[in-house]
Amino acid sequence: MRVGYGWDSHEFKRGIALKLGGVAVPYDKGLAGHSDGDVLLHALTDALLGAIAAGDIGTYFPPSDPKWKDADSSLFVKEAMRHVRKLGYSVANVDSTLILQEPKIGPHAPAIQLRVAELLGISVADVGVKAKTPEGMGTDNAAIAHVTVLLLRKQGKGQRHAAALDAVPQVIVDSITEGMLEAVGPPAQRPKKK
Repeated sequence: MRVGYGWDSHEFKRGIALKLGGVAVPYDKGLAGHSDGDVLLHALTDALLGAIAAGDIGTYFPPSDPKWKDADSSLFVKEAMRHVRKLGYSVANVDSTLILQEPKIGPHAPAIQLRVAELLGISVADVGVKAKTPEGMGTDNAAIAHVTVLLLRKQGKGQRHAAALDAVPQVIVDSITEGMLEAVGPPAQRPKKK
């Protein structure tokens, strides 16, 4: 199991489109950056690379390289995922928090969850997207993203089941076993095997 954390911020600027989590969000300003300025996908890329101790987004996509000018940040996540998979890991879940004054993220959160889930190859139910306003932080003209990911080493089917059982507290296993035994009755009343 590996945990990764990523953080990014960009200032708002007029005349560019706003993208958050790979989704175009209607707003009169976008986020200034060398690529498309998608703070959420940048933080996600750093979280993925950090979880496997593989550097950061600038290691692979330096802002000094004109090749990445206005690039779609989903490319960065896909490259990070290539490194994650190469080391035998998969994403279990991701949790994120966007900090920005405007626009409101609530109406766009389902689309962002879906796009992030697609990029990571996981269920929408495994992608958390939250938003907060920057009260008292003095960052009203910026967007900030915090992302945490949990990676699990890929295993065979039997190993996954064994690992899942090992994760269940013994008190729960005992309770389930006790309930099953009560359901079938005392030994004398249990149906005989054929």
